[in-house]
Amino acid sequence: MRSHSRRIASMTAVLAAGALALAGCAKGGGGGAPQGAAGTASQKPLENKAVSAISVGTAADSTGPAPEVSGAKSGGTVYMIDRDDFSHLDPGRVYVNYNSSVSHLFTRQLTAYKHDDAGDIKLVGDLATDTGTTTDNGKTWQFTLKDGLKWQDGTPITSADIKYSFERLFADFITEGPDYAETWLVPDPKKPFRDQYKGPYDGKELDTIETPDDKTVIFKLNGEHPDFNFTVAMTGYGAVPKAQDTKQKYDKQPFSSGPYKIVSHITDKSMDLERNENWDPKTDPIRHAYPDKFHMEFGLQSQQTTERFMADTGNDKQAFTFHNPVAPERIQEVLNDPELMKRSLQGLTPFTTFYNINTTRVTDVNVRKAIITAWPSKQIQQLQGGEISAGKIATTVMSPTVLGYEAFDLYNKLAKPEGDPEAAKALLAKSGDPNPTVVYAYNQTPVQEKVTVAIKEALTKAGFKVVAKPLNPTTYYDAIGPVDNKFDIYWGGWAADWPTGSTSIQPQYDGRLISDNQPNYTHLNLPEINDAIDKANAISDPAEAGKAWAAIDRQIMDKAAIVPEFYQTYFGLYGSGLGGVKFDPVEGEQSALDIYVK
Repeated sequence: MRSHSRRIASMTAVLAAGALALAGCAKGGGGGAPQGAAGTASQKPLENKAVSAISVGTAADSTGPAPEVSGAKSGGTVYMIDRDDFSHLDPGRVYVNYNSSVSHLFTRQLTAYKHDDAGDIKLVGDLATDTGTTTDNGKTWQFTLKDGLKWQDGTPITSADIKYSFERLFADFITEGPDYAETWLVPDPKKPFRDQYKGPYDGKELDTIETPDDKTVIFKLNGEHPDFNFTVAMTGYGAVPKAQDTKQKYDKQPFSSGPYKIVSHITDKSMDLERNENWDPKTDPIRHAYPDKFHMEFGLQSQQTTERFMADTGNDKQAFTFHNPVAPERIQEVLNDPELMKRSLQGLTPFTTFYNINTTRVTDVNVRKAIITAWPSKQIQQLQGGEISAGKIATTVMSPTVLGYEAFDLYNKLAKPEGDPEAAKALLAKSGDPNPTVVYAYNQTPVQEKVTVAIKEALTKAGFKVVAKPLNPTTYYDAIGPVDNKFDIYWGGWAADWPTGSTSIQPQYDGRLISDNQPNYTHLNLPEINDAIDKANAISDPAEAGKAWAAIDRQIMDKAAIVPEFYQTYFGLYGSGLGGVKFDPVEGEQSALDIYVK
């Protein structure tokens, strides 16, 4: 699959600045491991709750309007200050979470995620009346559109619009978004999908999407995909009207199906939104439209936004940020200020980071287990700014934000996060080689140089001989991507494209997907895991599938394919004049859907 390489293309660049721009089924960005600021100041524990529950909602859950936010009122202008302009707004070209978060204000999909105050997440119908139906275990999916759906010009949203929205994804100028549906809607999933269909611009239609009437759309996939209703919740599968499709130009000013419409967009400077009067809240279970306007300003680093939020003057009182976090050098000051903490947000993003162990080079599982056991997780966390900057110490493959996640700690990392050299020595003794040599590849940055020293010290105490190989951050993945790379241990990062195990585990650990520059960087290829992946993919009940993916997670950890590093965290501020600012655990940043001006 192609999707592994994009949604965190911005991850490393942002982490290098001490910020966090994470989302999607993707490797850790083109530059590799985070370069975050070092820090040794003590920090208060960050409360990061795992998502309480992820479930599939009913038709009743899918009806609007969205539950009222206590104390909310209409009117006023909300300001957004952040580092970057949105790289893409055409839904088909949206993959990074920053683009997706703003798109929720004007782009709707067949399904979407509904959050409650307890932290639970439900998949619900957005444009659809429910989350879709399938009678053949996910090979055929039918969705029915709600009554009263309109575009910003008042014309109705029909099933033909939905069909067209998927067909245009095959166009050659749409290369940045997800490609799951495109791969599944052509006859042969193993052949390039654009070789089988070129898109609608030459007048040809895709016969695997049927629209028997204006309200019904039927997808006929080339295989069983029981979680296709999760797939179409991605912004990348948002609705686009044929009558308003300006092709490449659509990327700067998409036509709205949501509560707001874009009225001005000056690249790299600002974007303004106003109400879409043709949006009907009775059709929408997740969005509000409390503010009259949004004014968004770009080009501000996290230190600048942090200082403006702390000063809390003028329009900044009514400001939030999608993903700029509290700057590392200001974290302790914010933590120690009760008034600032009242308008802070914190939580787990969908991202995990880890160190791949090259199983084709480190073939003895006891050696791999010894690496994990000796690993200095705590020291690495401290060198990268502590839990709030680096994340919570991880012990699993899947993030706590994924359906089916089960907490376990096979290597006692939470009890001994600094590493256990004696236990590691015992594992090496089982392997028959008490002093194996391992090659550790890393990004040559100031912080990663310090991290490398900590790793070498910890592994050496356990009996390893460590050869450290510095890599250029700009070509990090070019170096580790080849299957025959000469490294034993190297960093990576991942987030699921939707919160189920299929996009969390299969791309990284299915041995049948091993090839150069693909996301199985461990080169793990075990028949029992490959078979378990197939069986999990065939389970139609999301809760049961979750259990199956959790069992595979444990299998992978038992085979010691990775050293889990961190469940990435977010810690951010907003202005005192706003209410309803919430953290979105699916996107891993601030959400604008419930915001109001006090």
